[in-house]
Amino acid sequence: MFKNVLALLTGAILLILGFMFSVVVLAVIAVLGLAGWGYLWWKTRKFRRAMQEQAPDGEVIDGEAIVVAEYRVRTKNALPRDPLGQ
Repeated sequence: MFKNVLALLTGAILLILGFMFSVVVLAVIAVLGLAGWGYLWWKTRKFRRAMQEQAPDGEVIDGEAIVVAEYRVRTKNALPRDPLGQ
C-alpha cells in the first residue's frame, strides 16, 4: 500500500514539474519570438519608409507576368521536290 501511495505522489510531482517546465519553455520561446520580430521591425523601418515614399499616392500596384518562350521549328519535307517545278 505504501508503494502505491509513493508511486501516486511521485507521478503527481513529476506531472506538476513537467507542466511548470513546459510553461517556462513556452514563455521563453514567446519572449525570443517577440524580440526577433521587434529586431526585424526596427531594422527594416528605413526600407518601409522608402517604399512608402516611392509608391504613387501611397498605392501599391500588384501585377502578374507570364514569360512565353518563342522558338522556331524547322520542318523537313517528306515528299521529294518536283523536278519540273509544278
